[in-house]
Order: sequence, then C-alpha cells, then structure tokens
Amino acid sequence: MNVCKRLARKLTMNIQMFTVPENETTTSDLAPAISIDFTSRIKDNIETLQRILGITEMIPMSAGTLIKLYKETVVIADQVAEGEVIALSKVKRELAKTIELTLGKYRKQVTAESIQKYGRERAINMTDEKLIGEIRKTIKAGFFTTIGLGTGTAPAGENLQAALAYVWAALQKKYVDTDATPVYFVSSDDVADYLASGTITTQTAFGFTYVENFLGLGTAFVHPELTKGEVIGTVLENLNGAYVPASGGDLAESFQLTGDESGLVGMTHSIETDNASITTLLFCSVVFYPELLDGVIKGSIAGAEGDTEGDTEGDTSGDTEGDTSGVTQGA
Repeated sequence: MNVCKRLARKLTMNIQMFTVPENETTTSDLAPAISIDFTSRIKDNIETLQRILGITEMIPMSAGTLIKLYKETVVIADQVAEGEVIALSKVKRELAKTIELTLGKYRKQVTAESIQKYGRERAINMTDEKLIGEIRKTIKAGFFTTIGLGTGTAPAGENLQAALAYVWAALQKKYVDTDATPVYFVSSDDVADYLASGTITTQTAFGFTYVENFLGLGTAFVHPELTKGEVIGTVLENLNGAYVPASGGDLAESFQLTGDESGLVGMTHSIETDNASITTLLFCSVVFYPELLDGVIKGSIAGAEGDTEGDTEGDTSGDTEGDTSGVTQGA
C-alpha cells in the first residue's frame, strides 16, 4: 500500500512538470488579438484599390499559376460581289506575356528589449505597420511593372493635358462601340507641373493618390515611382485581380493563420525562445494586371524627361522582355 502511495505521488509531481504555468502568454493569446486588426486593415486597403480599379471580383488561384496576358488583332475581310462566297473576318488573340503568381511570404521579429521598452502590443504593432507598408509597395511595384508592358501608343503631347487627351483618343479607338471607362497612371512630377497653374482635388487609397474625373477624361492615379513624362492609360474593364487564398485550406491550418472570409491575407504571431523575440508571419499574394496588353496605351509629354517620341500609329508589336514573375515576393 505504501509503495502504491509513493508511486502515485511521484506520477503527480511528474505530470505537474509539464502543465502550463498560470497566466503564461501563449501563441493563441497573441495571434487573434493582434492579427485580426491588421489582416482586416490590409484587406480593406486591397478592396479599396480593387473598387477604384473597377475590379468586381478577385480571382483565387494556386501559387505557381501562370497568368496570361494577350494581344488582339481584328482583320476584316474585303466585301464581295453578289453571289460570291463571303470571306471570313478574323479575330486573332495572341499570347503576349505570362506572369507567375507566387506565394508571398513575409516575416519579421520583435525583440524582448523592444517589448520591454514599448510594451508588447505597441512594439508588435509598430513593426507590423512597417511590414504592411512594404507589402503595399511590393504589390504596387508589381502592378507598375505589368502595366508598363502595354504595347499601345499615342502621339506625344506638349503638356500633361495634351498627352492625356491623346491617350484618351487612342483608348476610344481601341474600345470603339464598347462601354469602357478610361483610367490613367501619371507621375507626380508631371502633376506637380500641372499644379503650377491649376488646382485639383486628390484622394488616397492603398498608398495611391488619385484624382477622379481628371480634366474630364477619367480617374488618374498619381505616384512618384511612375516615369516622368510618360502617361499610361487603359480602361477599367481591362484590369483584373488575382490572389492565392491565405485563409482556409491546408496553408492556413498548417500555420494557424488568422484571416477572414476574403482570404486575401493570413497572419500569425509566435513566441521564439531561442532569441527572445516574437515573430510575425504573414502571407499575402495579390496581383493586379491588364488582360490585354494592346489595351494599355502609352503616351508621353514632348520634351519631358523620359519622353521616347513613341510611334503614333497605334499598337506596336514589340514585347518588353522584363520578367514580372514573383511580383508578390517579400521585400
């Protein structure tokens, strides 16, 4: 009997060695409290940009999917005399470029010293905010690269207003008899030159400054990363968005990601005891792209830096060879 009691006391002591100490902060305490707010904010930012770009639905795709960009040409056959065989007209759709949708993975750490100095939530939130800023830059940079592959051209204009007008005219020809809504992308330097003699009302979304109905021609996005002297235009109906779902499925379950029904963002936080830090892991794989590269018209401001005096005959056959794969890779 005494042996049994001693064995029972020993087993009880061993079990207690593996119980979680009272009030210990665990991963499950960190992830929902901090991650939910940030995933919601990133999602709202992306959905705002999606709305402004006129993209009604983001397309879920698997990582590694090749997104195909096309060029279209229409050949109208000659008319024939009465009773003769009517020749076929032809719409030719050619593959112009592919971009790979990669899995965007981002990670950063907050040290114990930062947590001690600023407090846990403030230290994590400050660095998470910077991480989100870099992710936004990556998504925008990928979009600028892809939209810059456009093959349509318009004549150079003597100023921003003239250049936009020529791009608008080229879009009207490209999308004739189509209910399409023009949208433009211009350098902040060119807009600054315009502001020297005029005024505009701007709004911001996802780090973009944009002007609705700019000069009566359509919404214009303004950004310092765009080339001075170059005006890019397309129509909202030509723009699409795709993403790798980061909530639900094996990915979210394996890494215990916090997300929402949109699946645009997945995030988690974990405690690292080997270097006394808290790690943020975030998945966000979002790309915006034009379906038709010849539906993207590039114009220029004559005499401005970066003006290439492009061909004024419309579409060109040259295909920029810059690889846009991996546009959602971590910075």
